[in-house]
Amino acid sequence: MDPQTLALSLPLLGWAAHSGYLAHRLATARRDPLTGLRTRAGWTTRAERDIRRHPDTAVLLLDLDDFKGLNDTYGHAAGDLALAATAARLTAWCGRHGIAGRLGGDEFVAVVRSKTARDLDALADALHQPLNHDGQHLPLSVSFGACRLADLPVRSLSDALTAADAAMYAHKGKAGRRGQGTASH
Repeated sequence: MDPQTLALSLPLLGWAAHSGYLAHRLATARRDPLTGLRTRAGWTTRAERDIRRHPDTAVLLLDLDDFKGLNDTYGHAAGDLALAATAARLTAWCGRHGIAGRLGGDEFVAVVRSKTARDLDALADALHQPLNHDGQHLPLSVSFGACRLADLPVRSLSDALTAADAAMYAHKGKAGRRGQGTASH
């Protein structure tokens, strides 16, 4: 290769390498490092697409009950285990008909299609299974609310999240801080 061609191609190679690096960083930023779930931005993009394509979609909002107490009593490694286990259980439940995400802290979210009330009961059962950590059984309780988009006057992710949040907190009010089960809208 002649020196002039080489001199012209070096900036292009640099830009190509830099673009690849930025694409990798963007993909990494859309995944939570502890759970492997999509973060808020990545999940929202996928959820909005699913809502447009599937009229039978439901949105779930979840949070771990008394997560601070779990961390304070058993340590942060136990808290990390609880977050990772919740993510794995939620992902398994969603299967190929949905996507789970972690909003931050102890809050999770999912968008799924073709799920029934019995499916929600199965999710509650899975989420409430105790965890084994350093030879101890840790209690795990997760509250969640669900909203079927078909029940909303306007099918929007924002409205569905608001309704799921209201359902979750209505359930927490009935069941106390360590509620067992689900609430749906």
